[in-house]
Amino acid sequence: MELKVLERKEYEKFVKPNPYKSHFLQSYDWGELVKERRGLTPYYLGLYNDDKLVGATLLLKKSLPLGLCYLYAPRGYVINFNDKEILDKFTEEIVKFAKRKKAIYVKIDPDIVWKKEDYKGEVTEIEAKDKKIYNELLRLGYKHMGFTKNFETMQPRYTFRIDLTKSMEELEEHFSKTTKQRIAKSLKLKTKVVIGTEDDIPTFYHLMMLTESRKDFVSYDMDYYKTLYRLFNEDNKATLFLGKVNLEESLEVLKSDLEDVNKKMQELPKENMSKSAKNKLKELTRQKESLEKEVEKYNNYLKEYGSEVTLSAHMIIEYGDKAWVLYAGNHNILTETYVNYHTYYEHLKFCKERGLKIYDQFGTIGDLSKDNPRLGLHEFKKKFGGDYVEFMGEFDYVVKPIYYFAFTKLVPIYRNMIKKKKKRELKEEVLKK
Repeated sequence: MELKVLERKEYEKFVKPNPYKSHFLQSYDWGELVKERRGLTPYYLGLYNDDKLVGATLLLKKSLPLGLCYLYAPRGYVINFNDKEILDKFTEEIVKFAKRKKAIYVKIDPDIVWKKEDYKGEVTEIEAKDKKIYNELLRLGYKHMGFTKNFETMQPRYTFRIDLTKSMEELEEHFSKTTKQRIAKSLKLKTKVVIGTEDDIPTFYHLMMLTESRKDFVSYDMDYYKTLYRLFNEDNKATLFLGKVNLEESLEVLKSDLEDVNKKMQELPKENMSKSAKNKLKELTRQKESLEKEVEKYNNYLKEYGSEVTLSAHMIIEYGDKAWVLYAGNHNILTETYVNYHTYYEHLKFCKERGLKIYDQFGTIGDLSKDNPRLGLHEFKKKFGGDYVEFMGEFDYVVKPIYYFAFTKLVPIYRNMIKKKKKRELKEEVLKK
């Protein structure tokens, strides 16, 4: 067996339809994106057994001082991890490659399910329950980085995945009651979801900034999103969904509801009201007051924002037979229109109609304690009825132990400093807007 550098066509032909592990983070496009926007060096490597390609991986090189680096295979390798001979040889060749590049270590976080629960909370799959792959990796010298519960790792250890091979009716049955109600309300208010173009990326970016400022996390500049959109639309697919509300149309719906309530109130007897009639009047009065406040609020928004406002912008990445909700930005006004729910609903249908098999909401938490600030994100994604998936986690193959010790202790301090700096810059930019 021999490890070789692969050209795009050869690499994608093996990775994209791979029956074992196919993920957009192992795509050729992802390597080109991080090369252009993050300064990483991608290597597209394949293991040949005679003339047959039996394994591949995207390895990302992060350069460090003293000519050192580390290598990372995001959601890799793309091999049959149950094939001991291939796993052994692939590891052997990757370690040789790492030594030639003066790498401190090689990090992998395979797309291997540790546990999966359905929407009812029942365990339906434990791919690694016998710990065979886990133990094989340890035997080969990989160091498991722990069963983390939040977003401490390069990629989230938990996610929600929806099986798109089921009918749309069955998928909707798995939605929570509140999700169904909120989608219905959003539709009633005549919100709409459209597919955007590259020209809409500034709007998407603005909503991402608002979300990041609100949720206390930092991602990327606008050029990053533009590059991602361009690269993935050259030979895969990146789709931008925009959730909008037309305030004039929504106002007409609210005014119509108010008229109906007033009409029902007028139909009630004026004297000698029964107990049920009094209760009905009380409820109608409550509805009237609520609708009057809504009408007033929408009139104010109409004056401030004009007739139409984009409230949600989501970017979906397709690769092979899967789709990932990679980025989602939402405005902090008019949340009661539930445009975010409507947007998720529409791109779920879109992915289903395109014949994709898996819809991945790309990241949630394992720590479900009530004081976890990410719990709201988890509960929102859970409402769409997907499988709750836990991955096996990260493994480091240490090539230079002394440097590895120094790097893993000092770099987190440096990253924390950079994160704080980016947060300050983000807040300043949001204020400018």
